[in-house]
Amino acid sequence: MTDSPALQHVASSAHVSPGASKLAARILDTGMRLNDAFSEVADHLLGLMRAEVVTISLTTFAPEDEDGWVHLGQRAWVTEWLKPGTACSVLPPPGAGPEAALSMPWVSPRAREEALVVTDIDLLPDEAAQDQRELSANGFHSLIVHAHVSDGVMYGSLAVGSPHTGDWPVEYVADFRLLHAALTSRMAQEQARRSLADAVAAGAKTREAQQHFFGSIGHELRTPLTAIVGYTEMLVDEAEQQGDDPFADAVQRDGAVILRACEQLMAVVEDLLSAGRTMGTEESRESVDVAGAVEDVVHWHRATARSAGVDLDCEVSPGQTVWAHAAGFRQILSNLVGNAVVHNPGGSVHVSTQALRGETGEPRLRVIVRDTGEGLDADRLRTAFDPFVRHARPDVKGTGLGLSLSRSLAERDGGTVDAESTPGKGSAFWVELPATEDARPV
Repeated sequence: MTDSPALQHVASSAHVSPGASKLAARILDTGMRLNDAFSEVADHLLGLMRAEVVTISLTTFAPEDEDGWVHLGQRAWVTEWLKPGTACSVLPPPGAGPEAALSMPWVSPRAREEALVVTDIDLLPDEAAQDQRELSANGFHSLIVHAHVSDGVMYGSLAVGSPHTGDWPVEYVADFRLLHAALTSRMAQEQARRSLADAVAAGAKTREAQQHFFGSIGHELRTPLTAIVGYTEMLVDEAEQQGDDPFADAVQRDGAVILRACEQLMAVVEDLLSAGRTMGTEESRESVDVAGAVEDVVHWHRATARSAGVDLDCEVSPGQTVWAHAAGFRQILSNLVGNAVVHNPGGSVHVSTQALRGETGEPRLRVIVRDTGEGLDADRLRTAFDPFVRHARPDVKGTGLGLSLSRSLAERDGGTVDAESTPGKGSAFWVELPATEDARPV
């Protein structure tokens, strides 16, 4: 703090009054409304004969109830509490602009650092001349002021003013500091609460826009694709009836190419729509039974595995659970198991779990899908999760989106999808998610 005869230095060890201690505890109990906290702090600070005005300003968010507050500019509100008959007042008239606020260029930056206790404004240094003029015009001759700052964010300020000069009682300064700190803490909590509410509202709007977007894709892409497929099939059928004709042969050949391309594009659309529905669902994260989810997914792919000659089995202990969106978790498992089956004809696929600890010691669970297929080398494995990248035989259908979308779904729930693979020996793809306490490693 700048040394000045106008400033009073009060040790941080100064005793706080019992009333201030009780009030600070009540303020920190979030059951008290912030506006009520402001009023009770003002009542306490006005209890000293010396103090005649208490002023509170907000610069980050609006008060819960704006009655009695003056709005200055876009993001500034100020109010005050006065003793009857006082000549002190800083409250500008309603509708005043930001220029009506006190600027106090010397006091303000110092009050951001700590409580500034001014005993006599006439003793302020020459560079504080503007501060002297502004304070004197509002009836102040001494004051205590401190900005509400937390983690670099300024929420406003608290000030006590008096038309009298002289040292402030030490206990009063201690009370001011304690109550200021309690209000600062509550303001930071309120800002966090409002930011969370804004984020939830923004998330809801984003989800709604996302669902609308995917719905539009379904209509705008499916409709012309269906028309293309229909007309192409009709042309191919007519060409087949033309007999030995070079043009008809070309139509049949090229029509088959068009149909395959449409089929691939339709598969991409269906993958995007499925992911959009899963990502956009309003369901919340919950404790998902892993054994039940794996059993469902294995059942879904049992017929495909039988047709491909794949031995599909699982080994999952009952009672293991993960914290995730249930539909998204099943979608990930379905993608991993489905890939393992179609890329591994005549082989085996085994699903198992592994309980782990995260970097900070939190429980996590890994669901592993192992296959005995051809495997991937390091370069191909590195790109396996990129959108539209496929490392498959030409006769294996797919869009190259499954792994990429699965990783996005897992990351939404604080997890990941990854893999390891050895050429000629097979691969292990897994999804790892936060586990509930039932899944802790022993």
